[in-house]
Amino acid sequence: MTTTAPRLGTALARLLILAAALLGALLAGAAPASAHAALTGSDPKDGAVVASAPKEVNLTFSEQVAMSADSIRVLDPAGRRADTGEIRDLCSGSVVRYGVGLRAGLPDGTYTVAWQTVSADSHPISGAFTFSIGAPSTTSVALPDRSAGGGLVGTLYGIARYVSYAGFAILVGGGAFVLACWPRGASVRPVQQTVVRGWLTLTGATLVMLLLRNPYTGSGELSDAFDLAGLKAVLETKTGAALTSRLLLLGAAALFVAVLFGAYARRTDPKEKKDLAFGLGIGGTVVAAGIAGTWALAEHASTGIQPGVAMPVDILHLLAVAAWLGGLTVLLVSLYRAPGIPRTAVERFSKVAFGSVAVLVATGIYQSWRQVGSWSALTGTRYGQLLLVKIGLMCVLVGIAWISRRWTRRLADPTTAEAEPETEGSGEAGEAGEAEGAGEPRKPGKDGEAEEAEEAEGEAAPEEAVEETADAPAVAPERAAQLARQQAAVATARRKRERDADPERAGLRRSVLTEAAVAVVLLAVTTVLTSTEPGRTEEEAGQGTAAAGPAAVPDRPVDIRLPFDTGGVEGKGVVRLSLDPGRTGANALHIFVERPNGKPLDVPEIKVALTLEAKDVGPLPVAPDRIQTGHWSASGVQIPMPGEWRIQVTVRTSEIDQTTIDKNVKIG
Repeated sequence: MTTTAPRLGTALARLLILAAALLGALLAGAAPASAHAALTGSDPKDGAVVASAPKEVNLTFSEQVAMSADSIRVLDPAGRRADTGEIRDLCSGSVVRYGVGLRAGLPDGTYTVAWQTVSADSHPISGAFTFSIGAPSTTSVALPDRSAGGGLVGTLYGIARYVSYAGFAILVGGGAFVLACWPRGASVRPVQQTVVRGWLTLTGATLVMLLLRNPYTGSGELSDAFDLAGLKAVLETKTGAALTSRLLLLGAAALFVAVLFGAYARRTDPKEKKDLAFGLGIGGTVVAAGIAGTWALAEHASTGIQPGVAMPVDILHLLAVAAWLGGLTVLLVSLYRAPGIPRTAVERFSKVAFGSVAVLVATGIYQSWRQVGSWSALTGTRYGQLLLVKIGLMCVLVGIAWISRRWTRRLADPTTAEAEPETEGSGEAGEAGEAEGAGEPRKPGKDGEAEEAEEAEGEAAPEEAVEETADAPAVAPERAAQLARQQAAVATARRKRERDADPERAGLRRSVLTEAAVAVVLLAVTTVLTSTEPGRTEEEAGQGTAAAGPAAVPDRPVDIRLPFDTGGVEGKGVVRLSLDPGRTGANALHIFVERPNGKPLDVPEIKVALTLEAKDVGPLPVAPDRIQTGHWSASGVQIPMPGEWRIQVTVRTSEIDQTTIDKNVKIG
């Protein structure tokens, strides 16, 4: 058979070029993976100034994450590690929190917290923030200019994910097309090549993702793809297990493909073929659902709300996509490279596509509700905006599919083609009916069986020419081969003219090609969507950050450390002030006065004043009571409103020696 494609310069060729350009723009413009988990809080907060060094740094996430020994790093102003490297699991109930201990005796200055981890839906996330002890200072720490999952490795991994989705659709949808719509297509070489290439594409993309997984979630260096220690670590993760399971299931899928295009294609007995088709259908569905499950178990469906419902729904969604888009691909190949495809096969695929669209709509509505959650997230988050683009492309695709369905009905209309005996039941019975009708007179290009007969006749023509030429001793072998090629070219041209003379099939080819071009872009949008943080999570993370307010140190007292020097005898020391809980309303104030060596220092008087300069509030005087040597306290200290308050402490160490020291802190 010959390959027939639209000429360059035609509207259809320009449409494919446009689809390729849109695909490239989507992949090139895709941001690094920003996945289901998001940082919702930290202690200390970003930009906070604390009086004394905390014992540890805590991070809170919106979803479960996979932590390694190096996931949280705290760096001092000189860039040296200030943490102990011991990650503590502080998770409790629905709260996902991890912490890392800090070394003792940390000096004052600005510290950088850099974190990188992998969310439960397989995508790497990272970030950094700073806090200061005592007072802010300059820092030599250079934050990475590339987030996790970005760079060349992130681009290659994203392409591999797209290719794997495409390979899955062609493999599963192509096999379903043969079994449900065109059993005789199992012996058509272009159909065989398309499905096998789908298997090779999915297998190759899965292997690439497995190798790139370590640098994708770690260093970002392409050379680490062949790090055996890193590969071993990947295999121990949920995503590594999913990719490995996919490869094993692809081994089983290879057996089904071999049987489909081998024993099944060679069967001539209708009953045997029907029984084998039933077994292939059941087994193939199980294997296809298993492969789809490797995505559902490792990505968005496995996290968030209702994972027990979301994962089966996700599997159904993927299978429906494969049945529609994969079957569409095989139909397109058949229309151009195997023009003998019968109209009954196109009719059956039209019904399969309609059912697939119904499943996609039902599962898509549930997934959209689960991942977006609100109307504001639909328009105000990147996930929601991409979802709107996907819905728009889906509507366009359904519209084109409706046009294809109209062309299909015209093919089946008895007024445009002579009726042929068919049976409505199994695919084998339908094919038998087509075989019976092949002997009746047909209009050129209207009947699939007539086209197959003509094609077979055309393919046999070169062989007959060789035999006739061989019998003539006066003709040289080279001349015989030339004549055979000429006759084959003539036969090919005749078949092409007959095919192009059929307006119904030409219209169907154009609409299916357009449908396939839109499907390419739709699949790209879907790939980017699966690596984007869901709108529900992004909105919840934003609300959590806003609700935290401007407090310097949340969920614990405001502690500050103020060195002083009055100039007299024992005039040097440190004031440690604690305001508990460090929020608006009533607070308990504790003041500890210490010598430079840390021992308590008894002073005659301590006074405190609070001022909120931005609102012209204060100074509000506070007169603490002496509790014991070096310890002063006051209860019921009122903070009327949140903001950046200036705390002034006046220390008197003798009758004439005193000083006032102050510090600004944010109080929520």
